[in-house]
Amino acid sequence: MKNAVQKILFVGCVLMMVSVLAGCTNWKKKYNALDVEHQNLQGLYENCVASLDTSASEKAQLSQQLEEMRKQMQQGKTAAQATGFEGDVKVDERAGTITVTLPNEILFASGKATLKSSTSAELDQIYSVLRERYSGRQVDVVGHTDTDPIRRTKDQWKDNWDLSAERALTVLRYLVDRGVQPDNICGVACGESRPVAPNTSAAGKAKNRRVEIVVHMR
Repeated sequence: MKNAVQKILFVGCVLMMVSVLAGCTNWKKKYNALDVEHQNLQGLYENCVASLDTSASEKAQLSQQLEEMRKQMQQGKTAAQATGFEGDVKVDERAGTITVTLPNEILFASGKATLKSSTSAELDQIYSVLRERYSGRQVDVVGHTDTDPIRRTKDQWKDNWDLSAERALTVLRYLVDRGVQPDNICGVACGESRPVAPNTSAAGKAKNRRVEIVVHMR
């Protein structure tokens, strides 16, 4: 009887020790899991801080560039001279943008969305300035048309939205092929919705048929 009791007590002690050890193992696993999670969160936090620091630095740099452009224009320089681009250039300090406007006649034949030439001096100059002075900035390529409905080329384009979109994409692809990073550029179609002149005359319609290169400085 005594031996039986001792065996029972012994077995009980063994089971208790196994239970304790198992509990220790579970707690160790939980600790390791929490430690890994903590390290991951710490890494995310440090990345966020670094990104914020970088963004603040870039914002300050861009603000300084805009301020320098403003001073140059006050001193008599044109927007083109201050920005490095050529032709019809506008700087919007409030929006933090530089807009280069290219008349469609330079790039496209009437009703077409393929460039007149396989190379374009105007687009090459824009790419050169983007690379040298505005690398990494977000760029929008915006297509516009006049209000004339699609007639002669209606087998190609559904409407002016369609035509303006394809023209914007043509210019976008040209710049990307030259070296603009795809992550930094997008195409926008405005069709006839944002005229800069009345569509009541040939001259006004010509102004409205355009492609804009918009560089975001913020």
